[in-house]
Amino acid sequence: MRIGIDARELAGHPTGVGRYLGGLLREWSTGAAADSHEFVLYAHEPLTAVGPSRRIRHRLIAGAPGTWWEQRHLPPVAGEDHLDVFFAPAYTAPLRLAVPTVVTIHDLSYVVHPEWFLVREGMRRRWLTRRSAARARAVITVSQFSKREIVEHLGTSADRVHVIPQGIDRPGGASHRDATPRVLYVGSIFNRRHVPDLVRAIARLARTHPGVSLDIVGDNRTFPHESLEHEIAGSGECRVRWHRYASNEQLLELYSRAHAFAFLSEYEGLGTTPLEALAAAVPPVVADTEVARETYGDAALYVPVGDIGRTAEALELVLFDEATRAKIRTAAPVTLAKFDWARAARDTLAVLEASG
Repeated sequence: MRIGIDARELAGHPTGVGRYLGGLLREWSTGAAADSHEFVLYAHEPLTAVGPSRRIRHRLIAGAPGTWWEQRHLPPVAGEDHLDVFFAPAYTAPLRLAVPTVVTIHDLSYVVHPEWFLVREGMRRRWLTRRSAARARAVITVSQFSKREIVEHLGTSADRVHVIPQGIDRPGGASHRDATPRVLYVGSIFNRRHVPDLVRAIARLARTHPGVSLDIVGDNRTFPHESLEHEIAGSGECRVRWHRYASNEQLLELYSRAHAFAFLSEYEGLGTTPLEALAAAVPPVVADTEVARETYGDAALYVPVGDIGRTAEALELVLFDEATRAKIRTAAPVTLAKFDWARAARDTLAVLEASG
């Protein structure tokens, strides 16, 4: 089969969806199951995250990487490539492409919480996602929670929605943890992730544990805008380091130094960075939500959304209470076993094969 893929998310500094697609392509470029397939990657600029190979071909389509590129520039080029199926890994697909499509919809935040988005952006996302899901031969998502929302809010039949959890990159290398208690957050900064509440919780914890520090990795994408600089400036004696972006090597170093991880998101399709923390033997504190319970099981401490006091108490436990840390370490292998790149690539390829 010749499989076309919207690969825009691999350009620049891949995060989120880009790392999801990159993980699948790593497996498809080497695994025996994909040996008979050719993958054609369409992007607006040269890709360095995944190089061309016998199985992987790059197609450059000039233009700004937005909706117009997806809906107008991509279809005529892809239409000439005799594709058998087209894979759209980032919520929406080109509607004018006369090829069977499979789309991955990671979550429905812009449907369930329109207040988190600019009015025009939210309308565009909702319309395109509904049309993409209705037109697709199959929809892939990453959790049972997201499948229920897709069925409920988009009206997609349940038998067309396939739950395929993505894999998790296992940080390697030696631990560099010292006696300084360090908390880590990794992820783009959205309002729903309550990063200012995390800064306040760390500041509260630092009153009784003066050495506590916090590393924040991610760019500020909040709407309405929240000034993280202002929150950090008012955090008192605790040390907060904000890294707008970190390379894979820098992330590995941060995970290797962290003693605890915090992710206070009230809404996710999955939430992968706490799993990466678990894989690096870093116990996570997460917001108590349905999808968090589905994802992390017993391998996390849960706190109510917006409860700064409970968050500070939970962080104190995962930082300083060895029984709590041991309990999470014991539960981690069962949780992590659900998130495997080889299985995710195999199951996703099976959906593509059945749809082409």
